[in-house]
Amino acid sequence: MPSGLRKQDRQAQLRERLRENPFLSDEELARIFGVSIQTIRLDRLALGIPELRERTKSVAERTYGIVKSLGSKEIVGELIDITLGQRGISILETTSSMVFERTRVVRGQYIFAQADSLAIALIDAEVVLTGLANVKFKRPVFLGEKLVAKGEVIRRKGDHSVVLVETFVGPEKVFRGKFVVFAVDPGRVAGGDRLEGGR
Repeated sequence: MPSGLRKQDRQAQLRERLRENPFLSDEELARIFGVSIQTIRLDRLALGIPELRERTKSVAERTYGIVKSLGSKEIVGELIDITLGQRGISILETTSSMVFERTRVVRGQYIFAQADSLAIALIDAEVVLTGLANVKFKRPVFLGEKLVAKGEVIRRKGDHSVVLVETFVGPEKVFRGKFVVFAVDPGRVAGGDRLEGGR
């Protein structure tokens, strides 16, 4: 997008962009509009739009109350959008504790855990377990890259659901997983019964 926009037009388009995708960072917006990060910050202040961290926190607080199957601390990443039984999105900021020290490559278990917890969170039940996962890592993820996982329930039969989760860094897909998850009667778990038939 050219940087020759009038300030008023740029701010109107900025507001619209953030309405469509509230999780764009100031750096990403600066690239989109061809202006400095400082200009974007000033535009946000003028429009009364909080910084990315505050926008994410606000959306996450509304979203976590919807999930039945996991507590907020059990979800890997920040759950930012969810429609139970249909679809959801989570974001995971990668940190130095998640990577191999020598290569700075993010360990696969973090990418998997984000996708798995999103798949479980999508199911409208109190107890949900993963029965099967078919996953493919498309490329290494490096320290500092932001993982955006998008999950969708693609099939349901009785207590079983199939959830497709695709994880992106920017526009690039880095992970794809199909998870077969199933709802379990909370009484069976509390009573200590072995879970058979679903595994």
